[in-house]
Amino acid sequence: MLSEPRSGRLAAWGNALLAGLVSPDDAVVAMVGEDAVHRVGGLPGETGPVGLSLALGRLRTLGVTGLRVALPAPGHPLGLSGPPEFNARALEAGEAVVCHGAALGLVPEVHEAGPEGDVHAEVLWHCLPVREAPPADVPSLGEAERELAEALREATDVLSRLDVAGSGPVAEAAVDAYRARAERDGEVLAPGYPPRAVRVLALSGRVGLLVSLAYGTGHGGAVSASEIAARAEALRPVERTARRAQVAAYNAFVEERERGAR
Repeated sequence: MLSEPRSGRLAAWGNALLAGLVSPDDAVVAMVGEDAVHRVGGLPGETGPVGLSLALGRLRTLGVTGLRVALPAPGHPLGLSGPPEFNARALEAGEAVVCHGAALGLVPEVHEAGPEGDVHAEVLWHCLPVREAPPADVPSLGEAERELAEALREATDVLSRLDVAGSGPVAEAAVDAYRARAERDGEVLAPGYPPRAVRVLALSGRVGLLVSLAYGTGHGGAVSASEIAARAEALRPVERTARRAQVAAYNAFVEERERGAR
């Protein structure tokens, strides 16, 4: 299943904070989540790493009005705009936050410590220069929703044809559990996001769940190497569609504000 990326939490609640829709304390609690602490290093005007609240205040003074998410993968610079140095750091981390209104971006570096069962994570966000250009391959919310509906059908069909166990009752039960958990936990984004973004993010999670079930159920009926390769090849575009939709949902806050300003 597509997990909630740290960049998604930072962008969503950072956008709500920049818009004055939440308090700094509430935003920081939501952005840190289950991690121990988050700090931001390399900020212009700061001599060392600072906390999230101070960092977002500094970004605001530098002209930042919104935050976008990038979730790049090898061969797919999703949400990035360059330069190559920033793209390489973001690809290594698998995620990044790109500022709107100032040519800056944030890439997380995660350090984990503690005994098994009691591991805590400390995150240092590196602030780096970015190129001011449209993000790569990010669809609109409408496009993402249409693509996801098709991807959900494709994923189910592919898993059935390849005789993967996750395509039947196991997948249905997992999706039902995912839906129930999402409804119990309430809104999965931050205040100020359009309902369609919440819906697209939830649907991307369901599609990602089917993909993870496919990879996590062994070989199913795909007993030959060629069949296993066929499964991976068939699922790759489905997983890419889910990631594109995930980025579109997180970035909807900035996109809607841009449209309203025109």
